[in-house]
Amino acid sequence: MQASHRSLAGLAIAAALLAAPAVHAQGAVDPAKQKLIDELLSEVHPEVAVIATAQMPATRFLEQSRIALQSNHVPKDKADKTMTEIGADVQKYVDTVTPLATASAKKNVGAASGLIAQNFSNDELKELITIYKSAAKAKFEKMAPQIESAIGQKVEADVGPAINKNIKALTESAGLKLRAAVTVN
Repeated sequence: MQASHRSLAGLAIAAALLAAPAVHAQGAVDPAKQKLIDELLSEVHPEVAVIATAQMPATRFLEQSRIALQSNHVPKDKADKTMTEIGADVQKYVDTVTPLATASAKKNVGAASGLIAQNFSNDELKELITIYKSAAKAKFEKMAPQIESAIGQKVEADVGPAINKNIKALTESAGLKLRAAVTVN
């Protein structure tokens, strides 16, 4: 949940980054408010969402590769070897783009200042900072993986077989359509 809360906040800030040039052109931010905004941004870490977005193609590529190998009935040993090789390529991609995205996100995170300044009062910023710094929030975030796991285990026990059956049906159906599309010229 920590990642999802940070991701949601990061995505909100990332969206703010896109809109910031128009807002930024409207005027400078009061130095006291800017200090609060900087403190908030240091707690929220909006760069995390930007980095995750840059890494997302790697995850999708791994998933698509695994599906392609399964749907083409590649023998397990050959599929495992291929996935290991693809995994190395994906890791190279991640190792290349992560530092680029990280540096750029950290350099440009301040672009959200105008939008945040326009939409939050100093008191609201102080309240947000207090929330992000609270011990209760930190404790809850630390427990979030256990909470998510407990729910996930119950969901798996409750509807896992039905979900797996539907995943298999979807994979088979899409695989048939993909094979048909590939073999028909």
